[in-house]
Amino acid sequence: MLFRSDLIMIKVGIIGAGRIGRVHSESITKYVKGAEIKAISDVRVTDELKQWAKGMGIAHVYEDYKQILQDPEIDAVLVCSSTNTHAPISIEAARTGKHIFCEKPVDADVNRIKEVLAEVEKAGVKFQVGFNRRFDHNFKAIKTRVENGDIGEPHLIRVTSRDPDAPSIEYVKVSGGMFFDMTIHDFDMIRYLSGSEVVEVYAAGGVLVNPEIGKAGDIDTAVITLKLANGAIGVIDNSRKAVYGYDQRAEVFGSKGAVQTRNDTDSTAVYSCEAGVIAEKPKYFFLERYMQSFADEMACFVDSVVNDKPTLVNGNDGLQPVIIALAAKRSLDEGRPVKLAEIA
Repeated sequence: MLFRSDLIMIKVGIIGAGRIGRVHSESITKYVKGAEIKAISDVRVTDELKQWAKGMGIAHVYEDYKQILQDPEIDAVLVCSSTNTHAPISIEAARTGKHIFCEKPVDADVNRIKEVLAEVEKAGVKFQVGFNRRFDHNFKAIKTRVENGDIGEPHLIRVTSRDPDAPSIEYVKVSGGMFFDMTIHDFDMIRYLSGSEVVEVYAAGGVLVNPEIGKAGDIDTAVITLKLANGAIGVIDNSRKAVYGYDQRAEVFGSKGAVQTRNDTDSTAVYSCEAGVIAEKPKYFFLERYMQSFADEMACFVDSVVNDKPTLVNGNDGLQPVIIALAAKRSLDEGRPVKLAEIA
């Protein structure tokens, strides 16, 4: 990715020092020119966090994120705190004139997201939502083929997303459900790869991996069919547990052909012998699979701020997958197709 942000240095504050906050910190520190992290905040400031921040070259560690918002030297903030705080912190950040990178989902409430977007527009600041898979080399390759017209008019879009292991029950209880914490990436991929908007959703799901997930009120396996405004049909299949690794594939089939991606592996070596043919399993952990996409995502955000460009994943891109997730949940609960017009 080519951009001019290496000519100017902006100062960034990170709100939330959990796993994703640290991933973005590492991306900026190691891979992104044009930005430096001045401060990070978390509700629990431990000695371990202080030592980690020191190792990253982060000068300030706060318990109160408002200290970041009140710092006039900080140009932009990354909202990586718990999901229920994304919207209120984004609103506060906009009102203090900070550019905002907000992790997904912005909120589970459509009206709350619209309130955030209104404040962002009013403040005239940049706003990017954390759908990192748009920056993945495989999915970008599909998107390029589609945009170039190589496969003609899209007819079918298939996204397979299966995690290597189910999350903890504690996480399931607070995540908002599979459609919001996992499938929301796939809803975004359907929009991104098709270049169209979803108009109707039908979801079927069950509890096939861990009965405790069902007791917590969620599902762990699903197939979602989506009708698109351009006439294409999308299909997403999800599982919380694929024993062979992190399964991330996609395909777009059209009037002139098809383009599909395979899983990333540690090598492309294939061993053939009398007993059979053996290839590598997919990468197991999402950070192994997507670390470069996180770095490219941050580079894009910094470039937008420094060079006053539109963000590549804007507020509407944060809103639409939430509307789709709400429609999918209603479809699952009521056993029928649900039009997005019923939701918002």
